[in-house]
Amino acid sequence: MQHREKNRVIAMIPARFEASRFPGKLMQDLNGKTVITRTYEAAKNTGLFEEVYVVTDDDRIFNEIEKAGGKAILSQTPHECGSDRIAEAVENMDVDIVVNVQGDEPFIDANSLAKLLEVFEQPGAEEIDLASLKTKLTDSDEITNPNNVKVITGENNHALYFSRFPIPYPRDTSANVTYFKHIGIYAFRKSALMDFYRLPMLPLEASEKIECIRYLEYGKKIKMVETSVKSIGIDTPEDLEKARELLTDC
Repeated sequence: MQHREKNRVIAMIPARFEASRFPGKLMQDLNGKTVITRTYEAAKNTGLFEEVYVVTDDDRIFNEIEKAGGKAILSQTPHECGSDRIAEAVENMDVDIVVNVQGDEPFIDANSLAKLLEVFEQPGAEEIDLASLKTKLTDSDEITNPNNVKVITGENNHALYFSRFPIPYPRDTSANVTYFKHIGIYAFRKSALMDFYRLPMLPLEASEKIECIRYLEYGKKIKMVETSVKSIGIDTPEDLEKARELLTDC
């Protein structure tokens, strides 16, 4: 039997300084280190990646990561989304799988990331273009909240569609449907990521403002992996205070 080489896997952390709800949040102090430094170190400490990079449009973030002994890449052109920023950075790198780690989520769950990467080592992996995470939603307010992107999948856990609207629509409440929230951590094949970078946005993505819809619109296959771990992001000053308390309790 022919031996298949192990995939070369790296993590990329896209990091903008500006953020609509909490500008400069990645440079905020989180118990002695900045949010972006905590996230970078958490990604490194998983031991899952050959390399971890922060890719940013801002000299302050670039210098912060270099000062912490990390690896940072400064974007050469402006970008609309994190995937485009990552694609520019990896275009000339010799890698197979690129994991997008959110810069404002310093509490990384290594087990969930490991499950994502297992997708590309399993039988039939060659047909998967990218993998991402989902978690069950049970609270009705969470289900209807447009900030929570919902995902529906087929029997093989391939994504069928993503929406800010509650999908599927509960016309028959006796159907006992489970709702899933999409967690925006991705593991891409480099080839799929570069296709995303070069292909124009189509109407469904433009309407929902959900970038992974572009993959579906162009026929890519997305494998969803269920996790029970809730992501802890820092989107507001109140989130930052909660994160400080959580670190203090650890």
